[in-house]
Amino acid sequence: MALCDLLTSGISKSCDNNTAGVSKIYISDFERITGTTETAGELTAITLSGGTGSFYEFEFNRNTSSYSEDLTIDLANGSSFYAQTVNLVLSRREKTKREAISQLTAGQKELFVIVLDSNGLYWAFGVGEGCIVTGIAGGSGVNKGDANNYQITMTAEEANSALEVDSTIVAALLA
Repeated sequence: MALCDLLTSGISKSCDNNTAGVSKIYISDFERITGTTETAGELTAITLSGGTGSFYEFEFNRNTSSYSEDLTIDLANGSSFYAQTVNLVLSRREKTKREAISQLTAGQKELFVIVLDSNGLYWAFGVGEGCIVTGIAGGSGVNKGDANNYQITMTAEEANSALEVDSTIVAALLA
């Protein structure tokens, strides 16, 4: 049996508070990313064509959006990849949101997504091949208290799990 990466350490239980949820989502066209620098499992630089400022914040109500990652392993084929999913829920259907969603989905474009989680950590999705909008749902709801929204699902299939993004580089990425 071939030896790949050998275990070199374990994981200690954290005493830090752990909060679920997503606080912010930033999206850019994947083609605008001309390079990334990874240092010890963290993105420490993201280079954009045309300089800085091509990530756009998509604002949403708290406790509505999320991300997930699932490792898929096929022993027969010897393949494995992470299925990354970012779910963005935009409340209130209206023309400006509809137009922004049209830009996200035009030509089945590839996207680079950065998510700020509720623990204050930034995560990058679609680093290698980009995320694609694979679903849009939503509607008016029935009762006054029902959701009137767009539910956008972005997915990626990546060789590695999402990389943490150095928080000090995020501000320069924003449009």
